[in-house]
Amino acid sequence: MSAYGNQPDYFAQNQESSFNFEMPPQQDFQQELNFQSFDSKSAVSGNIYESNPYLNPTVPYSGDVYGGSGQEVRDYNAPGGEFEDEPPLLEELGINPEFIVQKTLTVLNPFHTPEVAALQDTDLAGPLVFCLAFGGFLLLSGKVHFSYIYGIGVLGCLSMWALLSLMSAQGVTIGTVVTVLGYCLLPMVGLSGVNVILSLQGYIGIVLTSVAILWCSLSASKLFVTALAMDHQQPLVLYPCALLYGVFALITIF
Repeated sequence: MSAYGNQPDYFAQNQESSFNFEMPPQQDFQQELNFQSFDSKSAVSGNIYESNPYLNPTVPYSGDVYGGSGQEVRDYNAPGGEFEDEPPLLEELGINPEFIVQKTLTVLNPFHTPEVAALQDTDLAGPLVFCLAFGGFLLLSGKVHFSYIYGIGVLGCLSMWALLSLMSAQGVTIGTVVTVLGYCLLPMVGLSGVNVILSLQGYIGIVLTSVAILWCSLSASKLFVTALAMDHQQPLVLYPCALLYGVFALITIF
């Protein structure tokens, strides 16, 4: 205990030490602060844009600013731009709406003679839409027959192509066969739509089915004879077309 008693009292020494809390003289803070004025408008309109052309929105983009060829960017939306010289999108895709309307009206009126150029135009958009509509109406009536539609359609197109290649002197392409048979499926699409509302298993159904088969066959044979210049051969083409559309009719009824 005596050892601790001989040590100096540091707390007492710290209390005796004095701290200076006086503020510095006020004359140091009385010096005038000189703030320079800065005109933002003059800087933006003048020196900054003149020294750095990248920041000037009034200067059009050109290749020489960025080290390019020195030619200004062409405005594609302006008159005479590059977009005006490009063909329409449907023409680039090979779709001619005028020919589609002509072929559809020809199917609706089997006694109308269409243009040969419209028939020789290979168009798969219309047949695909009619096949999907045909399968959709059958689906609404509780029949899932998409595989039957595509299977019978492919087999029927190949059979008709082989038959018409033997009958026609100038030959026929498979695209023309698919286009004609697909467009002439339109009356059968209407028959499947009627099947959603009422049943075709009766006298009324037999009459409507016979009319639809005759309508499709007459339209298809008319288009084939006109496109392939087959004079006096429409009855020969009408029979195999009736067999093909008769199978589609059986799918619709049963």
